[in-house]
Amino acid sequence: MKKSIILLTGLLLILNSCSDFLVEEPLSEITQNQYFTSPNHAYAAVNQLYRGGIQDLTYAASAYNGPKLMSGGYMSGFFDNPNYKGQEQFIVQSQSLSLNAQTSAGYLDGIWDPCYRAIARANFAIENIPVTPGLNDNEKKQLLAEAYFFRAFNYFYLVKYFGDVPLIIDTLQEDIYVARSTSKIVYEQMITDLTYASKEGGLEDLPMPKNNFRISKGAVNTLLADIYLHMSGFPVQANKYAEAATTAREIINSGNYRLIQNGNTTTNSAYNIMRTSDSEDEYMYQVEYMSGIATNGWMATYSFPTGAVSWPGQIFKFAITTEVFLPRPGLLAIYDSTEDIRIQEKQFFHSQFTYDYSNSSGTNTETRNFPTMPYLWFDQNALFTSGQQDKDFKIYRYAEVLLIAAEAIAKTEGVTAEARGYLAQVRSRASLTGKSVETVSTELAALSPNQFIEEVWKERLREFPLEFKIWEDMQRTRKIMKTNINNKGVISFIDLIGAQNTWGNTFQARDLLYPISANELQRNPNLTQNEGY
Repeated sequence: MKKSIILLTGLLLILNSCSDFLVEEPLSEITQNQYFTSPNHAYAAVNQLYRGGIQDLTYAASAYNGPKLMSGGYMSGFFDNPNYKGQEQFIVQSQSLSLNAQTSAGYLDGIWDPCYRAIARANFAIENIPVTPGLNDNEKKQLLAEAYFFRAFNYFYLVKYFGDVPLIIDTLQEDIYVARSTSKIVYEQMITDLTYASKEGGLEDLPMPKNNFRISKGAVNTLLADIYLHMSGFPVQANKYAEAATTAREIINSGNYRLIQNGNTTTNSAYNIMRTSDSEDEYMYQVEYMSGIATNGWMATYSFPTGAVSWPGQIFKFAITTEVFLPRPGLLAIYDSTEDIRIQEKQFFHSQFTYDYSNSSGTNTETRNFPTMPYLWFDQNALFTSGQQDKDFKIYRYAEVLLIAAEAIAKTEGVTAEARGYLAQVRSRASLTGKSVETVSTELAALSPNQFIEEVWKERLREFPLEFKIWEDMQRTRKIMKTNINNKGVISFIDLIGAQNTWGNTFQARDLLYPISANELQRNPNLTQNEGY
């Protein structure tokens, strides 16, 4: 990483609205030595963190290739981009398990660079907030907590994707070219940052929508619990399950967070509420978007097939729709359609669309069938009225907190009633036949710890198919699911290394991490490439 002075442009001035940090007020270019002279400057520096780094990786900038966070879905083998993957070598190479640091360099840079830009901005804020004139102690602690969250958040994704990475926690480095630190050391820095944010930051303990869409203690602890869970798995294997359980319990026991409940109709199910509402008590951390200010590009168009814009009536406000993240049959087979709401039509997925349109002959009704596609991203207003996608992207939900707790408790304490209850809450909500939490918990009671933990893994697959969790779970467990399209809902797990993906290619140890871009290796001679590349 090259030594540089950070130029802060377009920083966001603090206001009172929940979405004010989306509104940019340009400032002239200001160097570090000139910048932090008032509280507004400190707030602006932190506000900017909400718009960069991993948040960049949720942005659907292209009609043909989706956000970079989709990369893990392609690596898993359970998602495809059938029509336009030829435009992006990373997708082709993911399916053939032949990632290349040269030919996929641009794509890999698109993950690495935004994360380090965000880390640099967080470092700048962390260094200057304590000495900003006019900030009281509580303001300093809260702003530092938010900056620490974003620094840890971006390092977490870097470690998951690339393994050992340069650890930079200062604004200016004496060493122009920073070598890689071990994943364990980077994880320990994340824990230090988040422990401060949770214990000392004075953050409100509320769902993000109830905290003016700012980072809350719940968001911090969710990230921390997830970090403990991943640190316990491969490749670090630090056995932090007890810490994951403790941190998840703190969130649960606060009583401030809850699952969205199903309404009386399928159109008002919990999963359709997730699709349409950005203001629920289940949301721990979400990336905020807003029409006319910060939209999420083409995301809504990924819910319809190529050519849909040419259907009779030409009802779409976008010029292109396409199957950017098409679930493969093996993925869809994780659901039992007789038991699970989530696989029913117009829940997480859909395969048919009926609409009315008018022409010279009058009003017509058209029904179109297509391969099963994401419905979670279907945004009626964006697709048919505004042409602007403004739904927030949910990174963490309370459902994940419950599943982290269930897995971590089972690992450390066994299949307790508490662990069963947490898994049962998520599974019961998805029950098409109305199974209660108590019934589901009883069904789980006879399982061994390993069997129960596999049930948690299954629930993670079913609950987060479109939230880009599948590959990171495969990485930390080194397991891949096996399903049968003739026996849907039945899932088993086998070792990932040596197994074949859905394209018939065999996973090797090297595939567990992405290569470091050839561009970055050229810029920084102290970097080494991941093994096998």
